[in-house]
Amino acid sequence: MAKTANTKKSKKQQHDPPSDETGLDFPRAWVEFPDPGDDEQVFRCDLTWLTSRWTCIFGQGCQGIEAGRASDGCCTLGAHFSDDDDEKRVAVHAERLTPETWQFHGLEWAEVNEEGERQTRRHEGACVFLNRPGFAGGAGCALHTLALREGLEPLETKPDVCWQLPIRRTYDWIDRPDDTRVLQVSISEYDRRGWGPGGHDLHWWCTSATSAHGAGDPVYVSYRAELTELMGAPGYGALVELCEQRLAALLPLAPHPADPSPLP
Repeated sequence: MAKTANTKKSKKQQHDPPSDETGLDFPRAWVEFPDPGDDEQVFRCDLTWLTSRWTCIFGQGCQGIEAGRASDGCCTLGAHFSDDDDEKRVAVHAERLTPETWQFHGLEWAEVNEEGERQTRRHEGACVFLNRPGFAGGAGCALHTLALREGLEPLETKPDVCWQLPIRRTYDWIDRPDDTRVLQVSISEYDRRGWGPGGHDLHWWCTSATSAHGAGDPVYVSYRAELTELMGAPGYGALVELCEQRLAALLPLAPHPADPSPLP
């Protein structure tokens, strides 16, 4: 995944949100349920985030993670590959791009960063797959545009970290009192802390920005394909039922503070 400098800040600095962002610490409603597709794991899901009205506003008010580069969105740093399969999948689709669909067609698109990890190459200040404003083929990720043009889900063509953001999936082994273990899979908001200490250096981050909360559909609906890939179809189906129960409540507990108004 993309990373920022591992710079520590004071507690006060970390908790001061910039521009239109709300703070990081607020009440959240979590739910835990067995994975219908795997009896050895459970899901722990942040319903506050998944029923929020966040939406990506790339090119429509996104301020970007680096000052002065709003048109980059969150593509300034390039994308770290999660594993070899992730890079190989991207390679297949990169080969199908053309000079008409990719502004930097013909350039090397992968590199080893300072930490010795492989990622998409940064070219002229951002990911090499990012078509810049003014490009005849359209601005934005060339791999994302390829998927939309062919009726595919962007998760089929883009690096894992790119299609997963701003969903965060983490794993924890839980030791139970009866000496059994279960794998807890958490599905939550990828907020500034998800980037590590350097996340506090980001110029702007969308998940807690009020300007990015105004979608007609909640996250669990708009991210159906991504959540199904992350949780499996049975797990996602169970999540949908729980999210719908939450939205049916007259006053859902712990709404996301960046949402413009209480959920109906």
